[in-house]
Amino acid sequence: MDPLTALLRLSATEQAERGLVHTPQEIAQQPGTWITTFDRLQRRETELQDFLSRAGVGGRPRERPVIFLIGAGTSDYIGRSLNHLLRSQWQCEVIPVASTSLLTDFPDYVLRDQRYLWISFSRSGDSPEGVAVLERALAECPGVSHLLVTCNAGGRMNQVVEGRANCLPIVLDDATHDRGLAMTSSFTNMVLAGQILAHAWSMEQYEAISRALISAGERFLPWAATLASELAQAGYKRICFVGSGALTGTALECALKVLELTAGKVQTMSQASLALRHGPMAALNQETLFVALISSQPQRRQYEVDLLREIGSKDLVRTRVAVATQADSLRVDAEYVLTPETQDPIPDLYRPVLDVIFGQMLGLFTSIHCGLKPDLPSPNGAISRVVQNVDIY
Repeated sequence: MDPLTALLRLSATEQAERGLVHTPQEIAQQPGTWITTFDRLQRRETELQDFLSRAGVGGRPRERPVIFLIGAGTSDYIGRSLNHLLRSQWQCEVIPVASTSLLTDFPDYVLRDQRYLWISFSRSGDSPEGVAVLERALAECPGVSHLLVTCNAGGRMNQVVEGRANCLPIVLDDATHDRGLAMTSSFTNMVLAGQILAHAWSMEQYEAISRALISAGERFLPWAATLASELAQAGYKRICFVGSGALTGTALECALKVLELTAGKVQTMSQASLALRHGPMAALNQETLFVALISSQPQRRQYEVDLLREIGSKDLVRTRVAVATQADSLRVDAEYVLTPETQDPIPDLYRPVLDVIFGQMLGLFTSIHCGLKPDLPSPNGAISRVVQNVDIY
């Protein structure tokens, strides 16, 4: 029995006592919920196409909108995991913008005569910054189109956009509305929703990709849990995640999951793979676990393997983990190689929902090793499930 399944089979009483009621289940359920998310959006295919067309997506090149992908924290990393895919599929400028930055610097981001489509991501739809930015945009920029992706039909953001001609809400299944503090299935399902939107006019093509992701996710879960549980017992003080392209956002999310779920007892950092050499490498030491999300694109992969090799030759960290779709020769340059070993090719642009599972698992089992309750891992209340007490000016 893998360690995640063992947690799921604990008695209800023990799960409640140890703060394990929600987080293990929300991690485990992900491949199944991806099916539901795809079916839900596929049923709205014509509606999505019509809205995106009215917003200018797919129109003449000079008339296409600039796309903002908006969210805070994990929801910001959703945008950073999607911008390359949306840009390539829609052939227009796509920019991840944190709602926290828009709140303080709104005039610096919005150009008067520019056409925009803003896609907002929010698990709860109640983030003070997200609500405030959305309400301000609707009041001051009536020409901006808004697409909301949320897991909570009762959230304030959904109420704000409902019924407006230039807005379209996408509410995912309630099962994706994570009850644990850390966003897990909400992250992957909102990323998946963004991938589906990228293929609004080619859903049959994406359906094959989604099937490959679901199959790979089911295979990946027990292996990721087994390795994460083993590594958590080793007592690393630091974990560094790196990735390139779409996996840069995934590395950010992995680092945040461990930081949140351990209440900062394990310090984390994240960098784009090649950026690590430019200063941040100085933070690596023998108490560091180094996790590289390795590309399947040959040229990008070679750069990343060179980085693994350099870290090993300099003996900078205790342990290197390579997360990849295929192992190939990676075992020469990493102590552990984690792969779903799927025969179906999964391009890097679609891998965030898969690769992030290992970061979620590390967060879960390291939290347990630190003596915390993963559902409520912040004993001093430093962070909460929904950010609160933010004054809006």
